[in-house]
Amino acid sequence: MLQANQPPNQQKVLSVKDLTRYIKMKLEGDSVLQDVWVRGEISNFTHHSSGHMYFTLKDADSRVKCIMFASNNQRLGFIPRDGSKVVARGNISVFERDGQYQMYVTQMQQDGIGNLYLAFERLKKKLGDEGLFAQERKRPIPKFPRAVGVITSPTGAAVRDIVTTLQRRFPAVPILLYPVLVQGAQAAPSIVRAIEAMNRHGEADVLIVGRGGGSLEELWAFNEEMVARSIAASAIPVISAVGHETDFTIADFVADLRAATPTAAAELAVPHHLELKQHIAHLSQRLIKGLTSQVSVKRERLHRLRRSPVLTQPRRQLQEPAQRLDRLREQLAFRLRRRLSESRESAMKLERKLSAHNPRQQLDFAKKRVEVAQRQLLVSMQTTARQTRQRWNAQLRHLDALSPLKVMQRGYSLVYDEKRRQIIKSIGQVQPGDLVRVRLTDGQLDCHVWGMEENRDE
Repeated sequence: MLQANQPPNQQKVLSVKDLTRYIKMKLEGDSVLQDVWVRGEISNFTHHSSGHMYFTLKDADSRVKCIMFASNNQRLGFIPRDGSKVVARGNISVFERDGQYQMYVTQMQQDGIGNLYLAFERLKKKLGDEGLFAQERKRPIPKFPRAVGVITSPTGAAVRDIVTTLQRRFPAVPILLYPVLVQGAQAAPSIVRAIEAMNRHGEADVLIVGRGGGSLEELWAFNEEMVARSIAASAIPVISAVGHETDFTIADFVADLRAATPTAAAELAVPHHLELKQHIAHLSQRLIKGLTSQVSVKRERLHRLRRSPVLTQPRRQLQEPAQRLDRLREQLAFRLRRRLSESRESAMKLERKLSAHNPRQQLDFAKKRVEVAQRQLLVSMQTTARQTRQRWNAQLRHLDALSPLKVMQRGYSLVYDEKRRQIIKSIGQVQPGDLVRVRLTDGQLDCHVWGMEENRDE
């Protein structure tokens, strides 16, 4: 029996490391703690030289240590500072060395736009589940568009950057500008109408939809569901050019191509005319070089042909074929003679066989067989006719003997029901007063039944 001051069974004693790891496993196994949003105030903020951010989120009652790795904080749209009110998203785990739980932040927004950011995430998930972001539905941007449609504000810096870049890179391409609102409550419907109008007219081969940078509220029109679905339904490929390189909107995800800036969108929409000229010049050089090489090869081949014995000494080339022709003529004559001899022998054999099977003899024999068959057929037909006639006569005599007319000649008659024309065989078939017809050998009688008497056996 263990005393109070004795240690328990060694299998139940955990090391600090094991205990910390167990707690970590429990936290990481909780689905709620693996994707959690936390609102708080930043304190003790440190931006490490490695790029990672270390800080504490606190409120009036508690605090939690946080870390945001450089791969996640590069896309932040603001610079965190002590005292900043934020909404952070991440997961909870344990830092084993210190045995302290902390939050690993993956996304962070300034408080006040947190609700917008949550709406952004919900719409992003909804459209993503519908497949609107799928890579296979995105269409390629035409390499040489006939015209470029630009849907943006007519007064912002974005339109100047786009137009300037397009004219600088490809001066020949027409630019179709459709001015829209890019901020405010009416911005989203304005953008939708512009996209639908561009598709209805069908003059542009590619559309650039966007605006300059700004806060999340200022860019919100490009996070509206109606804008996203309008871009997805566009028959014309769409390049999204919203904000700066760190700004991402729903329009960026659903568009066929996302550009980091409006200037970059113009660069993606058309090729550079100087690059095309350089490429054409390079192709021309390659073509000239290839043709020169082909001409050189053909010229060398022509020189070889000119020096070949076929052209320099043509008679010598005919001598060997002439000898082969003579040998072939001799072989042909020999084979013809042998074939003729074999044919003659075969004809003689056939003639002997034919004489052994003279058709005149066969014809005489066949005529005799026909005459014998005709005589046999005549005798058989006469015999068959005589026997048939005898059977018919016997059957006629038998039929005449059974004829009811013969019976009637001995004093009998036939009584018929006048209505149904049936022979009356029993007194039960008539009633007194019925009309009957009696047939005799030399005529018939129409009679009226006056009385009836049934035969009674004694």
